[in-house]
Amino acid sequence: MSQKLNAAIAVIGIDIGKNSFHVVGHDQRGAIVLRQKWSRGQVETRLANLPPCMIGMEACVGAHHLSRKLHMLGHDARLAAVQGSHEAGPVKP
Repeated sequence: MSQKLNAAIAVIGIDIGKNSFHVVGHDQRGAIVLRQKWSRGQVETRLANLPPCMIGMEACVGAHHLSRKLHMLGHDARLAAVQGSHEAGPVKP
């Protein structure tokens, strides 16, 4: 990523998968400036090279671990509660 692109990213959204992460970066206006698929091993290294920004991801076990690491790098990592998992009510046998 170029230095100009790094400076433009204000907010990053991460969709955590089993082996890959889909990453979308937005600038101050909300325009998409980054859209990539990273492997699990690339995430920390690539985010360590970015200036501190807000990073959002859905809460899960892996997200809590990643969030702690991102806070140590100076990022504002935020977790969003899982939506829709209890809206249908209890599962009937």
